[in-house]
Amino acid sequence: MGIPDSLPSRLRPIDLGGGVVIDTPVILAPMSGVTDLPFRRLARELGAGLVVSEMIASWAMVRENKATLRMAAMDGKPTSIQLAGCDPEAMAEAARIAVAKGADIVDINFGCPVKKVAVGQMAGSALMRDEIGAARILEATVKAVPVPVTLKMRMGWDHNSLNAPKLARIAEESGIRMVTVHGRTRQMFYTGTADWDFIASVKAATNLPLIANGDITSEDDAAEALRRSGADGVMVGRGCYGRPWFPAQVAHYLQTGERIPEPDLAAQKDIMLRHYAAMQLHFGTEPGMRLARKHLSWYSRGLRGSADFRATVMRLPDVPAVLEAIDRFYDPLIERGEQRVREKLPDSEMAEAA
Repeated sequence: MGIPDSLPSRLRPIDLGGGVVIDTPVILAPMSGVTDLPFRRLARELGAGLVVSEMIASWAMVRENKATLRMAAMDGKPTSIQLAGCDPEAMAEAARIAVAKGADIVDINFGCPVKKVAVGQMAGSALMRDEIGAARILEATVKAVPVPVTLKMRMGWDHNSLNAPKLARIAEESGIRMVTVHGRTRQMFYTGTADWDFIASVKAATNLPLIANGDITSEDDAAEALRRSGADGVMVGRGCYGRPWFPAQVAHYLQTGERIPEPDLAAQKDIMLRHYAAMQLHFGTEPGMRLARKHLSWYSRGLRGSADFRATVMRLPDVPAVLEAIDRFYDPLIERGEQRVREKLPDSEMAEAA
């Protein structure tokens, strides 16, 4: 089957230099508290073209505390570690540490809107208000490591300062190899609608590969984002909540025009159980069980009786009890051949992403 006329041209690999190629530029977004190693490994296994770590504070990487090292754990190739910070020397040192631990790509965060980062640390999206400081960070990080350095940002701090095109040019002059733009300002946080048309102005301002991000929760969203932005690929975030197979669906549709159906419910249950076990292995039984609760909630959303299931698993005391509740909830649905109905996630469940 050929690609429908309504789709943009076929996705092409992105060569970042240094032997690093993103064969399929459909990328799992970095999301705090979501894209830990178990989730990234699963998304990659299911077909994501690239997965990016949770945002890691440069000072924490330099100190190499235990929690940070766990966040930076890597698996598969190529690997991308996202760093945030406001001090060029700390960012450069953190980048060197990330590469020493196996990172193939270092991604710089100029997009995180949360107050503790953008205001408390003057990092993330705050750097879009300090173009000189931003340039120093970009240049220092690029000079510090032999691997490609990429940048993720928003349109600007607010609608009175939409300077992403200018920052993209600064990034290109600094040696950055790829830019991702989330089509919101910092002041929008996660409200309103991502502006894919604005991203086209960033594409026009630079020769760098460009990735479009924001509000991509279906294959049609991805195609429309590419069409309107002229981007070279897409980054998907909350559309992957409870659907680690979603990047593969997007990639297949953009490449062939054909839609891969959602896995049947038995397959979804199997993926969820593997994810649940991996969380306990990575974090330890008790922390893993606690951190996995949101994932169980997302996997079940859209199924008949899921609200009661979510309320139950949130208060169960141990892993065997949770596994029993999963069987009790899923097995009758599987036997009846039911499938999930896609639901829009409430803003309260949005991860801290750029």
